[in-house]
Amino acid sequence: MSMQRSELVQWLDSYLETAKIPDGSVNGLQFEGAETVSRVACAVDSSLATIEAAVESGADFLIVHHGWFWKQVQPITGPLAKRVKAAAAGNLNLYVSHLPLDVHAEVGNNIQMAKMLSLQDIEPFGLDKNLSLGFSGQLPVPLSLQDLADQVQKITGEVCLVHAGGQAMVSSIGIISGGAAGFVDQAAKAGLDCFITGEPSHANFPDAFEYGINAIFCGHYESEVFGVKALSMKLEDTFGLPWQFLHLPSGL
Repeated sequence: MSMQRSELVQWLDSYLETAKIPDGSVNGLQFEGAETVSRVACAVDSSLATIEAAVESGADFLIVHHGWFWKQVQPITGPLAKRVKAAAAGNLNLYVSHLPLDVHAEVGNNIQMAKMLSLQDIEPFGLDKNLSLGFSGQLPVPLSLQDLADQVQKITGEVCLVHAGGQAMVSSIGIISGGAAGFVDQAAKAGLDCFITGEPSHANFPDAFEYGINAIFCGHYESEVFGVKALSMKLEDTFGLPWQFLHLPSGL
């Protein structure tokens, strides 16, 4: 199966509601390659290693969470120039979805994690400028904090950092992937038992203990593999496009 790049980009922009979500990332098609798309690769980041792996896999369309370009002007020099040259040499399209792929209610990073933890009564959580970044919900059966951390570790494959600032048993959880340590206060004020995010922050280190809530940090990278995978699976189901996930962990 194959389709026109313009058709695919239009569908993605609409499905992810890219234009409606304010973001520091330049979301959408960041680099134009082949006009016809027949194979998709997806990854969290857009490093040179990712670009080279996508080209080697035979993909002509790469979907990533963290792209090359953000809202500030960036000269195409140094490592960025190498990435651009590699994509051009491989005729590779680069499509980026940052916050739209965090907040999406079907294929987003946060809803995917919520479903993997079997959360019930799921609702939007974590306001940032009137945008809910994550989701919260109830566990079907309360778990000890250690058992919950073990479940999160199985899902992400990452050894979790646990801040046991709250009760030993957990029933309610809030989830925001990536670097959202600063949202511990919102989780506490919402009355949640535990907050799950990716990357810890030195500035926010004491927050869980001082707000009296548990926090689980499962890795920035590993908390954001779910969205690109779910989106690529959606493309396969909708358009028959084969896809491959490129696993290039940062360890952070």
